[in-house]
Amino acid sequence: MVFIFPLIGLILGIFVANFIFPSIESYTYSKYLAIAVLACMDSVFGGIAGFAEKKFDLGVFVSGFFGNSLLAVLLTYMGEKLSLDLHLVAVLVFGNRMFLNFAIIRRYLLNKFKKQDKIIEE
Repeated sequence: MVFIFPLIGLILGIFVANFIFPSIESYTYSKYLAIAVLACMDSVFGGIAGFAEKKFDLGVFVSGFFGNSLLAVLLTYMGEKLSLDLHLVAVLVFGNRMFLNFAIIRRYLLNKFKKQDKIIEE
């Protein structure tokens, strides 16, 4: 039942992205938006993985959602001011964490389906 909230958020996000803000006029901000979206996706995957491990905390999720995206955007901004590609650090870290969280979610779902198959066979 808790999985419905991320799904509703995803649908609302797609709606807002496509209809209210259809495109970014200046490519100046596209790097910042991409990094912020990546950080938010990492938080969502982390929240789902936390739910799967029965460790989900709404306060940690919300603070991580906004804190990670803000930190990633600030890191990208500092990198541009210093003429360094610091946004790649955020891509590497958040991408790695997303894959780790996805592995936790995958194992949770596989175990859940295996248990259901055993119940059906009996």
